[in-house]
Amino acid sequence: MTKLTFLGSGTSQGVPIIACRCPVCTSADSRDKRLRSAAYVQFDGLSIVVDAGPDFRAQMLAQGITHLDAILLTHNHKDHTGGLDDVRSFNYIDRKAAEIYCEAPVLETLRREYGYAFADFKYPGAPEWHIHLIDERPFRIDSNAGKGDLEWVHDKGYFYRQSDGSLLRSSNEILQAPLDRPNVIPIRGMHGTMPVLGFRFGDIAYITDMSSIPESEFTKLKGLKHLTLNTVSYHPHHSHFSLDEALELAGRIGAPRTWLTHLSHTFPSHTLFCAQLEQLCRERGIKSIVQPAWDGLTISDENE
Repeated sequence: MTKLTFLGSGTSQGVPIIACRCPVCTSADSRDKRLRSAAYVQFDGLSIVVDAGPDFRAQMLAQGITHLDAILLTHNHKDHTGGLDDVRSFNYIDRKAAEIYCEAPVLETLRREYGYAFADFKYPGAPEWHIHLIDERPFRIDSNAGKGDLEWVHDKGYFYRQSDGSLLRSSNEILQAPLDRPNVIPIRGMHGTMPVLGFRFGDIAYITDMSSIPESEFTKLKGLKHLTLNTVSYHPHHSHFSLDEALELAGRIGAPRTWLTHLSHTFPSHTLFCAQLEQLCRERGIKSIVQPAWDGLTISDENE
């Protein structure tokens, strides 16, 4: 069974937008309060987060998440990577390095923006990461439960205890994600002119920040029970699906349930938007039930 919880369902600015007084930004409906887009996936005995934006800390606290086996990054924009420093809490409390899965261009951005995390002799308390490089090929995530525990040495930083009792200074490993016995299927897409990834876990696919999907990727989307798609506007957008494009994809892919995420305040409040989507799907003969996701919503591929 796969479960996916929407940690955030808003655009790069979130909803409400700072200083905005529109009806959606001032709505009293909790489903209209949207943190930056991210998801928590419980799958194959693993705890996985997709994207760690500026709201990462608040999202972990809201869902009571105390352990992560992996963080998957769809691309390198700040609203999807800006919270990675906050894995320091998992380093200290869970005593694990953060296992981060990303493409090579994303790693290069992380090196620039978080240079202190890659230093040979890091500032004590800097985040501990292990980077696993991925691309559009299916790959495997393993539980980190059996991996060595970090030990904190005051004013020194993190170390690993060796079998002889000595301490080995930790390092940020750069690894290739294993391709044998894969359990995650990446979905290649384009975010304007930038290649990005979505991910399929079991019968749930999570796609955000795309404006097109190559024809070759649609075979990876067959037989889904839940599909997540991004849309930010009724109008065409240079790097995101418009609502019309998202609905067309929902109809083509044919999952019984499609959830819209990365939503902006240009769409109406939740209840009105649900009614509007129901009417649009009926008019266009779309059999998939299409609804806006909201923060905290959990979906499952069991008995769907």
